[in-house]
Amino acid sequence: MRTALAAVLAAVPATLLLSVSGAAVEPAGLDDPAKKEIAMRLVSSAENSSLDWRAQFDYIEDIGDGRGYTAGIIGFCSGTHDMLELVEYYTAQEPDNPLAPYLPALRAVDGSDSHEGLDPGFTDAWVRAAQTPEFQAAQEHERDRVYFDPSVSRAKRDGLRELGQFAYYDAIVMHGASGFAAIRADARRHARTPADGGDETRYLHAFLDARVKEMKKEPAHEDTSRVDTAQRVFLNKGNLRLNTPLTWHVYGDRFHIERDPAPSVRD
Repeated sequence: MRTALAAVLAAVPATLLLSVSGAAVEPAGLDDPAKKEIAMRLVSSAENSSLDWRAQFDYIEDIGDGRGYTAGIIGFCSGTHDMLELVEYYTAQEPDNPLAPYLPALRAVDGSDSHEGLDPGFTDAWVRAAQTPEFQAAQEHERDRVYFDPSVSRAKRDGLRELGQFAYYDAIVMHGASGFAAIRADARRHARTPADGGDETRYLHAFLDARVKEMKKEPAHEDTSRVDTAQRVFLNKGNLRLNTPLTWHVYGDRFHIERDPAPSVRD
């Protein structure tokens, strides 16, 4: 009986299982805690050359990409509005915080690479704030609200499993919502999404091709290894579920996750 049941389950497509009641049940996506932890580590390997993404709350520097200061666990930028929204949200939760005095300057430099009104004290204020659980929670909240939740939701509607969901998330982290939309539109001109009846692997190759094309438009992003020797490697291996073990390279560095990690928590 068990052998027969196993054979039946093995024949069920990986993207659909049935519950005891007969209702359709989707498999865990990138928002599953263990898969999300993998996603955070993958992004951190590219953004900070480390799998320890929780060590990046206090990270802040101008990397010379025209976006002003880049900071925190997801690379919030003073020139691209997301840093401003983060500090506004944080200040609404904790009015008396080290970053609140810099809100007028953040509004003034939004959309530029200027540091006017931020130097010399803003970076020290960011580091001080990042030691608090309140600012760490604010960073995670804004990461999810602006980047993770919208990209994973869009990928699920397109019929993509965890690798595709991660490809969307990584793209929106680097290129923002408008850049991501342009990449997705370019990909859909070359392949249909699974939701539209297309092949998932073919569509993801088209998406990654479009992503590489977009990255090469900017000198700061011309190294495409986070696609070529990471996401494309997983795709070529048919690892659409982003299952461990995972081995990849970014900017020449090798990274490895042996098994699904337990979700990390704030100290």
